[in-house]
Parts: sequence; structure tokens; C-alpha cells
Amino acid sequence: MKTNDFIKVYLEGYSKYKEKWNYEDGCVYKGALDLYKATNDKEYLNFVKAFIDESISESGEILRYEIEEFNIDNINTGKVLFDLYEMTRESKYKKAAMQLREQLQKHPKTEEGSFWHKKIYPNQVWLDGLYMAMPFYAEYEKLFNKSQGFEDIHKQFMVVRDRVKDLESGLYYHGYDESKKERWSHPETGLSQNFWSRAMGWFVMAMVDTLEVIGEGTPYFLGIQEMLKESIDALLKYQDKQTFMWYQVIDQIHGEGNYLETSGTLMIAYGILKGVRLGFLPEEYQSFGKKAFTGVIEKYLDTNTNHLGGICGVAGLGNTPYRDGSYEYYMSEKIIENDPKGVGAFLMTYSEMLRS
Repeated sequence: MKTNDFIKVYLEGYSKYKEKWNYEDGCVYKGALDLYKATNDKEYLNFVKAFIDESISESGEILRYEIEEFNIDNINTGKVLFDLYEMTRESKYKKAAMQLREQLQKHPKTEEGSFWHKKIYPNQVWLDGLYMAMPFYAEYEKLFNKSQGFEDIHKQFMVVRDRVKDLESGLYYHGYDESKKERWSHPETGLSQNFWSRAMGWFVMAMVDTLEVIGEGTPYFLGIQEMLKESIDALLKYQDKQTFMWYQVIDQIHGEGNYLETSGTLMIAYGILKGVRLGFLPEEYQSFGKKAFTGVIEKYLDTNTNHLGGICGVAGLGNTPYRDGSYEYYMSEKIIENDPKGVGAFLMTYSEMLRS
């Protein structure tokens, strides 16, 4: 009941994170759509449709969206367009999805074929971007392009495995600069310095959502499934024994100022629960996801104020002021409440709790 009350109040009072098309709103829309699928409660579907209808014209043009930014984050909100199109057969949803697919067609890539995170971050691959783009890319290709892009999707995951994975811990670094020119990047490997929990969360969700679309009958499935299981196995070594959450910087459990972080924990829990439900992970992993979700509720959900706390507001690499990827940097970002990245993950994970 505590959970349902929080969700009801949050969604009833929701307003767009930004006026322009943005990925943060997309996290909440995806969570609400997942809850619709889990409960068949049309309030969730109506919520998503109303906000999307405000953001695209009747002809299907995405409003306040600039393709020339080549910002991979902008793909994320398009994920709900496929279900809206399938449910309503209104062409505007397909046309909006086509604009985002056009961005991917033109989006700059590294020499190895990975999407740049943004035009303003040339040659850089962040784990975040795999979640923003790959499930959308896969679903578009499956529905409208005879799955032709699956090979490219698989290749981009494999590049990240080869370049961004730490062989000792099994965790993945936040980002990678192919040019090795950024101050935050290692001069020999191009890697950033730390394992950020939300980056691992984005990555785990990217894998499980993409696997759902690709399906087991393709040659591109097993490699990503192996990455998913190996990533979860690595993460479970760092799961807190009391709360079953994960720390902001995953492996620095005793680091000064480190804290149990909500959004990353929920994203990882979602990946575990959905991975088990769909048969991508062993059944015995389910309890780790359930305990993580419960741990977040017990530590950070305050129903008196209707706040979900413990959410890292934002974290990135480079830009101004310069974000150097150090441990101290990840500790310096504000810890906030009710941010859509955290609440969106909460909705998604709760939908998996209901289906488990």
C-alpha cells in the first residue's frame, strides 16, 4: 500500500522535467507503461499517452527536439512510441519513432562503430547511452526493418565488453574515450576511473531490455546474455549485506562519503527481476532483486512527505565545470528526492515485483 500511495501521488502531480524533449521524462513514461502491462490499469496508459501527445504534433513531429544535437539521450523517450502505435494504430507515433531512427542513422560513431554519447562528447561511449539507444533501436528494427540492425546492436555491446569491462572485478567503468584525449580518460586505455552505480544500472537495463526484443532465436542473443549474467555476478559481490542496495561508487564501500544510492540499486534490481522472469538469469537470483527493492523502500521511501530519497541528481564526464570522474567527483554531486531517473526506475522495478 505504501508503494501504491507513493506512485499515485507522484504521477498525479507530475509535470515535465523540461519543456524540450528529454530522456528523464522518458524514464517515468517507461515505468508507467510497464505498470500498465503489469496491472492492466488504464490510468497508467492514459498518463503516458497524455504526456506524449503534448510532445508530438498530430503529423508526428517531435516538438522541441533537435536531431542535429546528436544527443543519444534523446532516443530514450521514444521507447513508449511503439506500444502507443500498436495499441492505437495512430500513425503519428510511428512517424515520431522514425525521426529518432533517422537520428541513429546519422549519429556519429567511433572508429569501432559505437554511437558517440553526444556531439559535444566526440569519440566517447558512456554506459548510459546503451540504455538510451539500444532497446529503442532493437524494437524499431524488429517492427519496421526486418531486424536488420540486430548485428550492429550486438556489435556495439561487444565493443563495450572489450573496451569498458574491468577484468579483475567484472564491473564496467562509466565511460570510454576512444581518442584518449579527455582529461578524465586513462592515457593508455581511454577509460574513466570509477564504477558508478547508475551507470551499471543503465547498462544492466540496456542488456535485459534489448534481449527481450532480440529473442533467443537469433545469433545475437547469447553474447549479450552472457554479458548480463557476468555483470550481475560481479555486482552481487558488492551488494550491501544489510540493505541489499549498492553504493554510489560500487566497489568503494568504505570510502569517505560514499552512500547507498537509490536509482542505481533500482535499475540493477529491475535487471535481475526481469532477467529471471524472461529466463535470461537463473531463478535463484530473484531474491537479490526483491531484497534490493525492499531495501530502497525501507531506507528511502517516506510516505509522510511522499518522497523517494537517496538519488544522485546527475553525474557525467567532462564538460564545464569539468567532471574528472574521480571518486571525489561522484561524492560531490547532490543527493536529491523524487528525481525522475530514480522514480522511473522505481516504477519499472515495482512492475517486475508485481510480475514475479
